Amino acid sequence: MVKLIHTLADHGDDVNCCAFSSSLLATCSLDKTIRLYSLSDFTELPHSPLKFHTYAVHCCCFSPSGHVLASCSTDGTTVLWNTQNGETLAVMEQPTGSPVRVCQFSPDSTCLVSGAADGTVVLWNAQSYKLYRCGSVKDGSLVACAFSPNGNLFVTGSSCGDLTVWDDKMRCLHSEKAHDLGITCCDFSSQPVSDGERGLQFFRLASCGQDCQIKIWVVSFTHIFGFELKYKSTLSGHCAPVLACAFSHNGQMLVSGSVDKSVIVYDTNTESVLHTLTQHTRYVTSCAFAPNTLLLATGSMDKTVNIWQFDLETPCQARSTEDQAKQFTEDWSEDDVSVWLCAQGLSDLVGIFKMNNIDGRELLNLTKESLADDLKIESLGLRSKVLRKIEELRTKVKTLSSGIPDEFLCPITRELMKDPVIASDGYSYEKEAMENWISKKKRTSPMTNLVLPSVVLTPNRTLKMAISRWLETHQK
Repeated sequence: MVKLIHTLADHGDDVNCCAFSSSLLATCSLDKTIRLYSLSDFTELPHSPLKFHTYAVHCCCFSPSGHVLASCSTDGTTVLWNTQNGETLAVMEQPTGSPVRVCQFSPDSTCLVSGAADGTVVLWNAQSYKLYRCGSVKDGSLVACAFSPNGNLFVTGSSCGDLTVWDDKMRCLHSEKAHDLGITCCDFSSQPVSDGERGLQFFRLASCGQDCQIKIWVVSFTHIFGFELKYKSTLSGHCAPVLACAFSHNGQMLVSGSVDKSVIVYDTNTESVLHTLTQHTRYVTSCAFAPNTLLLATGSMDKTVNIWQFDLETPCQARSTEDQAKQFTEDWSEDDVSVWLCAQGLSDLVGIFKMNNIDGRELLNLTKESLADDLKIESLGLRSKVLRKIEELRTKVKTLSSGIPDEFLCPITRELMKDPVIASDGYSYEKEAMENWISKKKRTSPMTNLVLPSVVLTPNRTLKMAISRWLETHQK
């Protein structure tokens, strides 16, 4: 169900972090370097390793588009790199000069957070490279950071064990002791959780620490109800401090790495152990899932990074597909619709939809006339956005019923891709469809509607191989 497909052994010292974009893998190390690999064959890029830092590199992360990589170091700097040529875009110095232990991009790429050993946390403007806001925690070093998927808040974890929650203006919303001996890592799931009573959008947060535990929290933040952080459960399995944790892109799996040298993969629905991987010979310091393919990277103090591949359909994913097929039908309740609205950034409409008793069946049958006449939504732009999201939902229903994984379909044609390419917005498209899109002088992304920074299209060989394997399995 999961197999080791590659081991990278290029670093000369402990591997501290690994991170994926849609086409690349980045790793960083105590050896002061960052290395970049292609996901198509795991060869190192010509401009790798990236060298600038004068001391150990603790963390690295990609911007959502994958065109920028951030790295931070004991030397007190956070560096932004152009992933296409390896050139430095900016060097941002922590105001206090303290060693920087963690960095993280916001989901919309506008901001970058850096956290340091003296407890300072800085919110940088990722476009101008200027300091936007600065704050600090009461005790300990900042060693962990994660943004909520909607970008409304971010969470930091300290070596004293405190989870601190900040809004996008760097106001501290909440702080509490989460792990007695110190936090080592935290991560948000990208998939929302339903609150049946109030129809609010919640997200799962995982944290791990020196107490050998992984804790699951439920987080919400709305202008009406304010902020809530609720403890949900503790996952067992490790017998030593847990140094890393990460959710899979679809939120169905959670992976952790430990001082006990093992990697454990959990089913987030049942919280049961799916896999225990024991190939590393020293502490496992980092783990990360790829965004578009079923790949997992684990880094270790044994100086290696292991690349693992999951079967196209694990039991957990089979259950997920079954659940989705049920979800994306006319069986949605009014509360399900409310959660969906929040996930689409349409939380202001929850009250209107509830007042009109809009359930799944009603949602799929909404038209521009009914939005204007029955629901009294006056804004043309808002009506257009709702209709566009409903059409995406209808398309997803068709996709799920056909059984083809959604990531294998071109967002433009909604057909199985034969020659997938990655555009500068970070999304994959059928090459011919995207070339036609660009040739019609559309310099905007079909997915985000933002201006494309470049019209260069890069072959997505990893996705093409995954599609080929899926076809071999399903065309017998």
